[in-house]
Amino acid sequence: MAKKVPHLSSSRFKRALDAFQQQGGLLRTSEAMRVGVHPATLYALRDAGTIELVSRGLYRLGKNPPLSNPDLVLVARRIPQGVVCLLSALQYHEITTQIPHEVYVALPPGAWKPRLAHPPIRVFHFTGNALTEGIETHTLDGVAVRIYDPEKTLADCFKFRNQIGMDTVMEALKLYRERRRLKVDALMRYAALCRVARIMRPYLEATL
Repeated sequence: MAKKVPHLSSSRFKRALDAFQQQGGLLRTSEAMRVGVHPATLYALRDAGTIELVSRGLYRLGKNPPLSNPDLVLVARRIPQGVVCLLSALQYHEITTQIPHEVYVALPPGAWKPRLAHPPIRVFHFTGNALTEGIETHTLDGVAVRIYDPEKTLADCFKFRNQIGMDTVMEALKLYRERRRLKVDALMRYAALCRVARIMRPYLEATL
């Protein structure tokens, strides 16, 4: 049975719970403090079983159902400036059979990389339009998660083919061709943006 915390006023509880609701059931300690919720209130709610700690400095309402996309959601809440990329984006778009053991995240050079106990992350540094183009925002478990679209992801995979493996890139292109409407213009535009048009074109032509 959850422990009672009688020393806290109901207004402090309500303020904290309202903040959780406004953030889709997930709240960082820093966000709580910005709206006037003291960390001691979070600790008391945690001890009472009302909220649970899911990652360092990140809590969720205990009554909410399990997250359907926990890794992507937790990374999005801890690294809001990041963009899910490469293998993680391929997996989200269902154009790979690979199961990444890390969440692949694109960040600008010099960006702060937080320490996450879980899930493990792998950071890739993107610059300029290669960072900002092709981003889709998907709402997962009430949280906005930024993910590169399939065409941008494929171009990125060609760019980072040495890191993820050419077999993985070729499989992704094949599955993309089978499962999605082929957007040749978008693919070549992103290929040019990532400076892999010359490399990518022969493989793309072979799939047509």
